Amino acid sequence: MNNAFAPVLAALLALSTAFVPGPAAAQATTPIDSIAAVVDEDVILRSELDRAVANITAQYASQPGQLPPRDVLERQVLDRLVLARLQLARARESGIRVSDGELAQAIESVASRNRMTQDQLRARLVQDGLSYEEFRDSLRDELLLERLRQRYVQSRVQVSEAEIDQLLAVREIGGPEVRLANIIVALPDGATAEDIATAQKKARDIKSVVERGEIDFAAAAIRFSDAPNALEGGNIGWRALDAIPPAFVGLIQQLKPGEISEPVRGPGGYQLIQLVETREQGTQTMTEYNAQGILIRATPTVPSETARQKAQALRDRIVAGEDFAAIAREHSEDTMSRNDGGDMGWFPVNAWGTSVGAQLTQLRDGEISQPFQSEVGWHVIKRLGTREQDVTEQNRRNQAREIIAQRKAEEEFERFLRQMRAEAFVESRLTKD
Repeated sequence: MNNAFAPVLAALLALSTAFVPGPAAAQATTPIDSIAAVVDEDVILRSELDRAVANITAQYASQPGQLPPRDVLERQVLDRLVLARLQLARARESGIRVSDGELAQAIESVASRNRMTQDQLRARLVQDGLSYEEFRDSLRDELLLERLRQRYVQSRVQVSEAEIDQLLAVREIGGPEVRLANIIVALPDGATAEDIATAQKKARDIKSVVERGEIDFAAAAIRFSDAPNALEGGNIGWRALDAIPPAFVGLIQQLKPGEISEPVRGPGGYQLIQLVETREQGTQTMTEYNAQGILIRATPTVPSETARQKAQALRDRIVAGEDFAAIAREHSEDTMSRNDGGDMGWFPVNAWGTSVGAQLTQLRDGEISQPFQSEVGWHVIKRLGTREQDVTEQNRRNQAREIIAQRKAEEEFERFLRQMRAEAFVESRLTKD
């Protein structure tokens, strides 16, 4: 697969690392040679697994040594296919759907992010050996999986102000951020002393190989890690120190960028953590605007042109010397600001909508806009002033909320996936091929 097409694949692979065609697409394009796994009443074909593995190996065509042995890679990819198939079945059972219109918007977004027209996108897919139908099916599946996660998490994750206060009291929110990667050497349930010693030695050996320069950390993760992010080179991404489990913070703070921790025993096995790089967070400010506004709504009984003419007449009266606030109180149809003489208060640029925000940025203080249209009607606004507002504390609370919500969401969804996997009938037939 052409590496230049990686951004398009990245858009597809928000939830998985391999391009995973849906079952219908796979059956339409490849013969049924054998069954790789049985998943409840469904099956994953050997051809589907081969296609997914081929996409992984194609992405690493210039660095094939970074991939694990074929049998290990097949097992990793099959595990993901199984989990994806179970989630898709649950999403459809739950009534989650992606309309053709929503899918068309997603495809347009993929094309736009890659600076392509849809025709160019089609041509690139053909060039890389992917049919447009497979692309559509895979993208629809990704959207279904994301909506399943959102629906499940939103119904179960709540963050209280008390939880935010508690986190802020014990952690320094808004401090340095670190980018991390990890490698996990898994231990089986009920691991024996011999299992533990073997896993610890393997983790130490991996660390030694990387530190000697024989292989980089990302390649080692791909080859040796048992973690779900193995095929991403063990990448964890940027994390604030306050978003990291307290047991690991001290360990990470002792590392310099590029350094790797000693093996750390966790619930699932031994873990190596690499500090990739660090960055500081500074004081955060936001430009806020103060304005007055008048809204004339366009309705089925008030055509848009009639509303525009009324807005224009009101503006003319203000420019001629009448008081903006008095006219707003009498004529504005914005119930949020009318009683205050159209006073919109201090607000971020797009708080009242992007149409209002676009006008504000073009006006000078004291200047009155020409009538302009939004989705609700016609507006006239007067920009009164701007200020730079320190939002560091507000953002700290928002960060704390996101940290707690993310932790809860990950815990809840991981629990959901484990339960779903445990309740499913899954039979791998890789050893029977």
